[in-house]
Amino acid sequence: MSVEGWLKNDMTRNRYADLLRVVAISGVVYGHWLLVSVTYRHGRLSGVNAIDYVSWGRWVTWAMQVMAVFFLVGGYVNAGSWTEHHAQGQGWTLWVRDRVMRLLWPTAAYIAVAVIAVVIAQAAGVPRAELAEIAWLMALHLWFLPVYLLLNALTPVLLTAHRRWGFAVPAAMAVATALVAVVRTAPDLHFVGYADYLFVWGCIHQWGFAWQDGSLTSPRWRPYALAVAGAALLVGLVASRTYKVDMVGSGNTNPPSIAFLAFAAAQSGLVLAAEPWVSRRLTGARLWRRVRRLNSVVMNIYLWHFVPALIVAVAFYATGVIGQPPIGGARWWELRLVWFALLTALLVPLVAAVTWAERPMLRLPGGIGPTGWWSPVLLVIGIAAAAQSLATFAVDGFAPDGGLPGPALAGFAVGITATLLTGRVPKPDGDDHRPQRLEARDDALGDTGIAVTMQFDQEPGRTREH
Repeated sequence: MSVEGWLKNDMTRNRYADLLRVVAISGVVYGHWLLVSVTYRHGRLSGVNAIDYVSWGRWVTWAMQVMAVFFLVGGYVNAGSWTEHHAQGQGWTLWVRDRVMRLLWPTAAYIAVAVIAVVIAQAAGVPRAELAEIAWLMALHLWFLPVYLLLNALTPVLLTAHRRWGFAVPAAMAVATALVAVVRTAPDLHFVGYADYLFVWGCIHQWGFAWQDGSLTSPRWRPYALAVAGAALLVGLVASRTYKVDMVGSGNTNPPSIAFLAFAAAQSGLVLAAEPWVSRRLTGARLWRRVRRLNSVVMNIYLWHFVPALIVAVAFYATGVIGQPPIGGARWWELRLVWFALLTALLVPLVAAVTWAERPMLRLPGGIGPTGWWSPVLLVIGIAAAAQSLATFAVDGFAPDGGLPGPALAGFAVGITATLLTGRVPKPDGDDHRPQRLEARDDALGDTGIAVTMQFDQEPGRTREH
């Protein structure tokens, strides 16, 4: 990207969306550090859900659950990106591949390190049950990637539906969520509940479309109406005891429920209502530089944030440097501050090191081989294989029963390979022998620290960006 293009992009991007992405990831990280209490007992590492030990802890999840904000921003970003690139003549295959690889490359690096760690632990004689539990903890946060990959792939279709039917699309998804809740109660039909991963997160993603085109924020009463309607429904569902209070864990998020969707509506409405006030405070250069810097590494922060928890637990719990008082007691809450400080101090250099180590990925090709009718087919296969494998990692971990998850690893490798084999993008004059290249971007349309940017040369020293 030229300097002029970079400056234009920096001036026109939605700074509030970037801030929300940073706030959302920060909330997820500190929420996990608070609610997933790592323990060391009798020479064995384990982990428990702190909510189960704090009577009022389930209400805290209303402040800690921010993934809806991430998907809201995702819809906003994807709508803007597809609109811009499609107007330049870019098709579904290239655009989706760009978005998919932004997620898969850094995830592949994380998975590779996790596999190496499992092999080392096996060689060191770590008990299989303990290894399986630790490896599950290191993989459980990958659950959002299969959903996000699917929504990226469906964005062109869903955006077209939004432009044609507007709010009727998320309304239909909300109704479908409620119907799924009824159907899944029938014997042997509980698996139907997984459809809500698409309906609930897809509904929030659609709100992002409406935010991007202004239909959800103009007139200004609309985000308030969304917040009030969501809050009213949430209170009614929780008061009826039909749904649990907690918005983290299996109660309302696995799969996501209509109560969670109501919570997301209230949260999204409040977030959008605050946009004018917060945006005025993002005009300062110093604050904006900090937000932009953090925004460029949010994916690595999310992927690697459980690693410091494991390191601190081994280094400080096993040696007795930090005590382990009963969960929920006054001393436990005091030590949470120490826990947060230590983990933050480790996460900052870890993310910096990972981001530096991933630089060679910027020279990897965006696609290899020729393009043809098979390109979209391979892309569908790649997304399906990668999504299935990531879902398996999230459920079973990196070492189910203490051994490596061979089929899931193979599926993920197939996913990346098939995606790469969608082919190079030919130059306008038909010369497609010059390889595409990748570059790092700090882009309002991106959402990771490593971005895949497909480019081809137009003239010496000039490029056309996709």
